[in-house]
Amino acid sequence: MPQLNPNPWFSIMIISWLSLIFLFFTKLLLTPLTNLLPPQPNTPSTPNWIWLWP
Repeated sequence: MPQLNPNPWFSIMIISWLSLIFLFFTKLLLTPLTNLLPPQPNTPSTPNWIWLWP
């Protein structure tokens, strides 16, 4: 049964996955980020709430 011999097929599978991952990550890293958020101010928009416990 040649299916049980992983010698040629395992290396082909690893090489194909590595090449796909490499191509995917290079494409992903080369794409520009289009929806960047504007810088947020450091001041809080609401004042801190002071709890008055009895």
